[in-house]
Amino acid sequence: MSLPPGFLDDLRTRASLSQVVGRKVMWDTRKSNQGKGDMWAPCPFHQEKSASFHVDDQKGFYYCFGCQAKGDAISFVRETENVGFMEAVRILADEVGMPMPAQDPKAQEKSDRRTQLAEAMEHAVKFFKLQLQTAAGADARAYLDGRGLKPPAQERWEIGFAPDTWQGLWDHLIAKEVDPDLILGAGLGKPSQKGGKPYDTFRGRIMFPIRDARGRCTAFGGRAMDPNDNAKYLNSPETELFDKGRSLYNHGPARTAVGKGQPLIVSEGYMDVIALGEHGFGGAVAPLGTAITESQLQMMWRVSPEPIIALDGDKAGLRAAMRLIDLSLPLLEAGQSLRFALMPEGLDPDDLLKAQGAPGLQKIIDGAIPMVQLLWQRETEGMVFDSPERKAALDKTLREKIKLIKDSSIRGHYGQAIKDLRWDLFSTKRAGPQRRNGNFKGGGFRGGKWQPPQNALAATKSSALASALTPEITEHLREAIVLAALVGTPEVAEEFERGLESMTCRNSDHADIRRVILRSLGASAGELRENIYDALGPFALENLLNANHVAIIPCIRVPGDVEKVRLTVAEELGKLNAARGLDAEIADAAEDLTGVADEDVTYRLSQAAKAVQESVRSTEEDKAEFDLGANGAKMDKDERSALDALMETIRYSKDDT
Repeated sequence: MSLPPGFLDDLRTRASLSQVVGRKVMWDTRKSNQGKGDMWAPCPFHQEKSASFHVDDQKGFYYCFGCQAKGDAISFVRETENVGFMEAVRILADEVGMPMPAQDPKAQEKSDRRTQLAEAMEHAVKFFKLQLQTAAGADARAYLDGRGLKPPAQERWEIGFAPDTWQGLWDHLIAKEVDPDLILGAGLGKPSQKGGKPYDTFRGRIMFPIRDARGRCTAFGGRAMDPNDNAKYLNSPETELFDKGRSLYNHGPARTAVGKGQPLIVSEGYMDVIALGEHGFGGAVAPLGTAITESQLQMMWRVSPEPIIALDGDKAGLRAAMRLIDLSLPLLEAGQSLRFALMPEGLDPDDLLKAQGAPGLQKIIDGAIPMVQLLWQRETEGMVFDSPERKAALDKTLREKIKLIKDSSIRGHYGQAIKDLRWDLFSTKRAGPQRRNGNFKGGGFRGGKWQPPQNALAATKSSALASALTPEITEHLREAIVLAALVGTPEVAEEFERGLESMTCRNSDHADIRRVILRSLGASAGELRENIYDALGPFALENLLNANHVAIIPCIRVPGDVEKVRLTVAEELGKLNAARGLDAEIADAAEDLTGVADEDVTYRLSQAAKAVQESVRSTEEDKAEFDLGANGAKMDKDERSALDALMETIRYSKDDT
């Protein structure tokens, strides 16, 4: 259907974005300014406690500083209601009282038929619910009662019963004047192969209505009462209303529950979802009898960025989890992944809830593992790697899996996680100097802690920075300096907005502080500190500013020197980019090398290394500048020791390069 010129602009003008969004979020009254149309709330697209979701009512756009979701009123309705573009337009138009343009006859006819099919399905829901209360439904009621589903729960989930007759539902719908073509089109009946009267699709089964995200019944799932039935569970055939691979059981209610803070839990079947819901886990969904499809996975991610896959603790459940890993890897995005809650062997969520109740299941959910860990487990469990060839085979397999990830940043993090797991599997305790993950030459891990090299400076050993002997920790320190400088002098933060957004924080506290700074651009130093306190509590900022390596920086010791802050932040961001650029080149080159390095790879690595060396040289030249405080005072002994440790860290990073 085409829309006349200007219709969408008129619709966006009439529809208040804050009113549309306000149906799904709770506004943060401390940060929001309703008079200016400047509204803030926790993001409805990912789970968070702080208010990082911003609505600019005057411009008609929203943006989340956490997950980067953005759009206008139409896109918001599309994402939160899981509807198409035209349906989102229709929903908004109805709200603001704008009549939709007339459709062409064929489109209108198709829309009318879908409405009629949905009405036929609602007649069937009522029929099945009534049949469950009859004498014919006695065995079904007894079965449900034995599964712990009392009448109130049966009513909540609209559970019914299809009598074991050939035309029970058919005759009922005909009596309701439902067209036979609609009964067949909705998948409620089947034509006779012998030229006789059509017959019911479902017979002798407990019935579970399947509703779409908008609440329309689009299909049924039926559990056979006869234990000898060939199909224990039977779904409706695919129809104009129902696409099995694009549907989730309990989709709409689960989305609402997740919006209120519940986790999205993906189980295998109807009874698992119902059991979870009855025990307080309202954000439960299930695919419909088949392996999870890409469409269903995308639907889950629209509800929650990190669904928890709670599959049965048997071989079939594990196989399903492994298939899902292979499906998910190419689709991963920053902040969008899966976690896996593996049930005890032989149990499904329903069994576990009966045995241990909600606390037992909550413990399993809390212990859900990230996908990279399950991937590693799949490739290593039960295997023996006692030869170089077997280790090489493992490396090849994992490398091929990681290559499936399209997002370069996630691919790099997966590679590092696999390296860490590989080290834990293959490393052996050795005496004498050793390195791990780029640590000092001559140092090593002993007793579970890093021990400095024997030839380290005495001041370095006694310094608070003695543990900062890896390039990773050096980057951590640089991040802290950038953030602390901007907290003290926030008027320059807008100049570095892009650099802050691209700065990959290795520390979750740093990431949280960066998020608040970006959300508070234009705020005064006092307002920014208050925002950090409100969002992160009293200790995050205190820990940042009181760290020795931060406190010695002149522009942080005496904040307010705009030019000095500008130079410090620009320099530290440049050094971070140079170091991480080398890491990226090495990771890419590792994939490119097939034996002998070609000239292109060698050149790329040399250029990246040169950038790091320039950064290190600049840092060493800055050492003299740091010898003096803001007022020209000499550093005290502790400051001198801390700086010695920082410089030694950078020298070793240079040697590693």
